[in-house]
Amino acid sequence: PCIGLGAWPLSQPNRPSEKEALYLLHQAVDRGVRLIDTADAYCLSDVEFHHNERLIGQLLRETSERIVVATKGGFCRPNGDWVENGRPEHLRATCEASLRALGVGQIDIYQLHAPDPEVPLEESMGALARLKEQGKIAQIGLSNVSVEQIELAQRIVPIASVQNRCNPLDRSAWSDGVVGWCEQNNVCFLPYSPVGGAEERHEIATHPVLCQVGAQLRASPQQVALAWLLHISPVMIPIPGASKLKNLYSSIGA
Repeated sequence: PCIGLGAWPLSQPNRPSEKEALYLLHQAVDRGVRLIDTADAYCLSDVEFHHNERLIGQLLRETSERIVVATKGGFCRPNGDWVENGRPEHLRATCEASLRALGVGQIDIYQLHAPDPEVPLEESMGALARLKEQGKIAQIGLSNVSVEQIELAQRIVPIASVQNRCNPLDRSAWSDGVVGWCEQNNVCFLPYSPVGGAEERHEIATHPVLCQVGAQLRASPQQVALAWLLHISPVMIPIPGASKLKNLYSSIGA
């Protein structure tokens, strides 16, 4: 069992300085984290697009450890808004920019951040398949998708990972069949917001069962939530976010 690190909080409002962010990333690597999740759109707005990837790129230049980087494309951030953009020309251009930001010749896992309702999924996946053929992407993943969308994408190109919201209070990834599909097809499932995210953070922290189990194990309710995810499925790699060292250490302690 292992966890990854969601680097998203390092590029959001009230984020740490670049020096502090890099120190946190190095601490994660020093404590055994080998998967880091990022995205081109992890930034405040389009003005600083690829901000998070540039931080990860600096980490890669400063460490000798082999880190698997999972990044994403498929959103734009005009004025800080989130707008889907799955057009093939956009995905090709932003993938090239991600390669430069990360400072790598090939991206380990490139995920479509979300299907674009204005663009047929086949067109978006076709663009990623061609990037894989060109050697710019090693593996392709999906995020914010249904089983139907995964199966459609799988007919175009092999899918290595699926990243949907999932935690002890949000079990839709089970009820909609996504986790089951990943288990049956040996595809990695990367649950985001595994300790609640902004929406359910307080509920996780105060949930009576998580708190009771945590008290018995001398663990925080957040650690219990992560440990539950790690235990419940062999394809799970939770990606809790952290912008503070105490939260990083807590997640690793799960």
